[in-house]
Parts: sequence; structure tokens; C-alpha cells
Amino acid sequence: MANKGTFLGVSFFHNLQKEFSGYNGTKFSKDLLAGLTVTAVALPLALAFGVSSGLDAASGLITAIMAGLVIGSLSGASFQISGPTGAMAAILAGLAGSHGPDGVFLAGLISGIILIAVAALKVGALVSYIPTPVVTGFTSGIAVIIALGQIDNFFGTSSHGESALTRLFSYSELGFSPNLSALMYGMLVVLLMVFWPKKWNAKVPASLIGIIAALVLQIYLDLEVGEVGAIPRTLLGENRLHFSFITLGNIKTFLSPAISIAALGMVESLLCGSSAGKMKGDEKLNATQELYAQGIGNTLIPFFGGIPATAAIARTSVAIKSGGQTRLTGIIHALGLLASMFLLGSYMSRIPLAALGGVLMVTAWRMNEWNAIKQIFSKRIKTSMAQHLITLVATVVFDLTMAILIGIVFSMVMFVIRSNKIAIEIDDVTKDLVDTTRKTKVVYVDGSLFFGSQDLLTKEVELMITQKVKRIIFSVRGVPNIDHSSVNEFVEIVKMCRENSIEVLFCGVQPPVMHMFERLDFVEYLGRNNFYSSAVIALESLS
Repeated sequence: MANKGTFLGVSFFHNLQKEFSGYNGTKFSKDLLAGLTVTAVALPLALAFGVSSGLDAASGLITAIMAGLVIGSLSGASFQISGPTGAMAAILAGLAGSHGPDGVFLAGLISGIILIAVAALKVGALVSYIPTPVVTGFTSGIAVIIALGQIDNFFGTSSHGESALTRLFSYSELGFSPNLSALMYGMLVVLLMVFWPKKWNAKVPASLIGIIAALVLQIYLDLEVGEVGAIPRTLLGENRLHFSFITLGNIKTFLSPAISIAALGMVESLLCGSSAGKMKGDEKLNATQELYAQGIGNTLIPFFGGIPATAAIARTSVAIKSGGQTRLTGIIHALGLLASMFLLGSYMSRIPLAALGGVLMVTAWRMNEWNAIKQIFSKRIKTSMAQHLITLVATVVFDLTMAILIGIVFSMVMFVIRSNKIAIEIDDVTKDLVDTTRKTKVVYVDGSLFFGSQDLLTKEVELMITQKVKRIIFSVRGVPNIDHSSVNEFVEIVKMCRENSIEVLFCGVQPPVMHMFERLDFVEYLGRNNFYSSAVIALESLS
């Protein structure tokens, strides 16, 4: 994942020139076809994610259009398709429930500014340090939140609460009485998406067919179910961010959720770029440029009435598999959605919410990384299983930022626990090499020495003291790294040995370890003459 270049700098224009080198009518026709294909995939998802975010379908549509135009134009790669996503909608639903549309818009604006700052600091590469089980756990947690958030739409029921869990628990108080008409629409879409042939899906997405089928039935039957509602024929939504709402007090209130939104935007966009780049033929994503694009897009979108956007792997993969050549694919998809808004708005307003709920139920199931999950659990990798499950639960119970932090901290703790199992082997020196009146032992150490492995060597030395050892040679060729705590432990070991008239030597010290020894004055403390390149040389010098 490339991480070079500044926003609209030489690197960006150089990559743009390379992207459109040799561009002709043939390539444009491929971009046009791919763009229209992505439009068909994105339309039902945009409407569904707008509703599931706690706002309305129009907000999702506006987001997809603006993201395609702005973020698509400035993207760090030729293939990224951005817009509203299920993961983003899942964390916005709680915010919308507690603070309304204005809270979502302002948090989106702040998240955009944060992403621009992150891009300027060029720290996007940090995403690559998130362990895979943490990412899969987070994705599965988001899928659970999406599914729980669509129960009302899918079944035609009512609940209350600010989070998915509180809404779920509220059924015990309110009761659960499904609307059979809503359930029919939801199941119709689910069955179409599940059983629609894959070869047909590549040309006409099942989600679109399901939405159209539900729409036709609703227009004909006019059943008492919730509908999408009015779709404005304008890019300026009725609900949008106004400058009067941007106050210092409100900024402080929405800073925390904005950090979560920015974190999700960064993680989703860069992971999408890394995965999609391999599909495109190892085209590298410019992470810094991508974060600038995401930041600028999310700074502008709230003023039009859209929700925060991020790169979407499903739409991006469709664009690549449909033959998309350049970033014009994303722009064309946005223009296709814009045309749909103006030409089909009156029809889209009659789409049953249950149909969108069906789309999201299937989307939630499919967004799980089942191959990775199967590998983690079938191979019985206990640490990875724990990372996945802990992150999943934390995502559902807490917010995204907390979930990822918990997952990473747990991973670090488990790494420390595993890493403190250093191998220590102690050998008696053969008597033909040294004076037999001086009992000598060689201590072979293998593994990194750090605070987690403290006291293991000390205990071995204390045991050797009771055995009347007179000389100890530490062979540390197998120690690649050492930290301050372990150097201090060696200082205490040397001090303890000197108090018991035991000579201490070191051999096979690796450069990084010697560097720490010198920085912390351990070489001077022990004496430079007491360091040897190998145990054999040390023993020969003593014989």
C-alpha cells in the first residue's frame, strides 16, 4: 500500500496522467458499462443504508452521489468506489437515535477534518498493524448490529432504544407482533438474493430485482407497510448541516463519535484499497491521497444532507469485475444515481422498508469474512479465536473505536504472554577445556528478552549459585532483541554473581542487543574484555 504524495501534488497528477495514458473510446465504453453496472448495485444499497443509519433513503442516495463525484475524483487509486456502507450505517444509527440528523451531519464534518489531518500526518499505514482476527471480529460485530437494526423494518414491528441491543431488549416490554405483509416483502427479497443465479447476478444484481419486485407489488397491492417516503429531486436534502449548528459546544459533544467515524472510514477505505488493488492487478493504493479524498468528501457531504461515506469493497469489486478502467467508473455510477433520483424518485418513494430490510439482512450475512472465520475456528487457533470473539462482542456492546482498541490491546497482551516463553538451556563445560577446579556453566538463551520474560534468568542463576558454580557464560546468539528491563536484570545478575565470587562472561551478542548494552552502560559495567564472539572462543581464552 503506497503512502507517498501530498494532496493534489506532483505524485497525484503523475498517477492521474499514468491512469489516463492511452485512454480512448474503447476504454470509455468499458468505464461506462462498469459505471452503470455499479449504479444498479449501489441504488438499493444507498437507499437501504440511508434508512438503516437512522436518517432516510434520500440521505443515502445523496451520499452515494456526492461520494462518487468528489471522493471518486480525488481517490488514491483508479478503482475505489465510495459511498454509504453497512458498517458506517451501523454506528450512525445510535448517534441518530440520540442526537438526530444534525448530530450525524456535524460528526461527519468533524470526521472529515480528522481524516484530512491523518492524511497530512501520513499515518494511514497504521491500519496494516491491526491483526486479521480483530478485523474479522469487527466486521462480524458490524454485521450483527446491521441485522439487529433491521428487525423492525423486516418484520414491521416497533422497538425503542438508542442502540441495537437496547432496541432488541425492548421487545420484552413492547411485545413482538410481526406484520405479515412486511415479512412477505422482506422474505421475497431475501429469497431472490439467495437463489438468484450467480451468472445472472453479474449482469443484473439480485438486490435490484428484489427491490423492483417489491415495488411493483406494493404499487399494485398498496399494503399497509412502511415505505421509503419522498425522494427529493435535488442534491440539497431537506435535512442538512447548517453553519448555525457548528458551535464550540456542539463540536465538543460530537468529537468522540467523530473519531469513531473517522477510524472506521480510514480502516474500511484502506483495507478496501489493499484488497481491491490485488484484483486490479497489483495496482497500489496511495493511502495518503485516499485519506485526503475521504476527508474532503466527508467534509462536504453533510452540507448536502448526506451521511459519512467510505470506500465500499462490494461496489469496488463489482466495478473491477465489470471491466472498469479508470476513476471515471465511479463518477459515471454517481451520475447514474443522480439520474435515478430525478427520473425515478416518485417510484422509489413507494419502496417498502421491509424490502430494504431484506437487502440488509442478506448483506449482513455476506459481509462476514467466512473463509477467514472458518480458518480461525477450524484450525483451533485459540488466540485468534479469542481476538475475533472479543472484538465481535465489543463492537456490539461498545462503539467501533473501543472495539478495535480492546481487540488490539488483547492481541498485545497475548503476544507478551507468548513471547515471555524464552528457551534457556544450561550445559556443563567439558573438563578438557578449562580448569576443573573452577566449575563453569554455559547458559544458552533463545528468544527476545523484555519485561515479560523478567526473572526467568535470575531464577536459573540463583539455582547455579547454590551449586557452587564459579563461572557463567551467557550465550545470547539466539536473542534478537532486548529491552531496558532485561538489561537491568542482567545488571542485577552480574551484581549477584560478583557478591558470590562468580565470573560472568557474554558471547554471541547480536548487534541490536549490543547497542542496548552500550546505551545503558552495561558493557562498561561488565567490562568489554568479558564479551566474546562465541562460547568456544570464550572457553579457549580461559583454558
